[in-house]
Amino acid sequence: MIDYIRGELAELTPTEATIEAAGVGYLLCISLNSYTALQGKKEAKLYVYESIREDAYQLFGFASRQERKLFEELLSVSGIGGQTARTILSAFSPSELLQTIGSEDVRALKAVKGIGPKAAQRIIVELKDRVLALMGDVQATAGQKVAVSSPVASEATGALATLGFPPAAVHKVVTAILKDNPDLEVEQVIKQALKML
Repeated sequence: MIDYIRGELAELTPTEATIEAAGVGYLLCISLNSYTALQGKKEAKLYVYESIREDAYQLFGFASRQERKLFEELLSVSGIGGQTARTILSAFSPSELLQTIGSEDVRALKAVKGIGPKAAQRIIVELKDRVLALMGDVQATAGQKVAVSSPVASEATGALATLGFPPAAVHKVVTAILKDNPDLEVEQVIKQALKML
């Protein structure tokens, strides 16, 4: 089992990071929280979760052990897979998610793509007891600011399309968000869009 990968950050997008270690490039699926933590860095260390299925082998990367632990807890909920867990961790910081679960905020969880009322209820019921233990461990990571320019819209649109949203709807929502708040970072645009799509 791979615990973490450390090396040169070869490529970074809001949904993926490629780390080169010992001449091998590892492609890791990441959340927006990890994306923010990695921005502007040449070297990176990501904690790894390996997802091995008959039809796929994926690596998920996390900037902290706490975020990986929360990802694993989400996977333990019936009906929640790796991509859905990553989408949830992109819509909330680990501390926000724990607070949402702890306060039984079904509405906030339902706002995430792929989470219906039943799934939101299951997450709360199955994880609420574990939230108290996790709350002591998880601390929100302050992200570096992203320079405001036209790439913000294209990065946000690309990330949302990768997560499976229709391009036309994504473009419309991202444009509306940036029209109202042109100074937003990529991560903030994507988080708002996830709640609107």
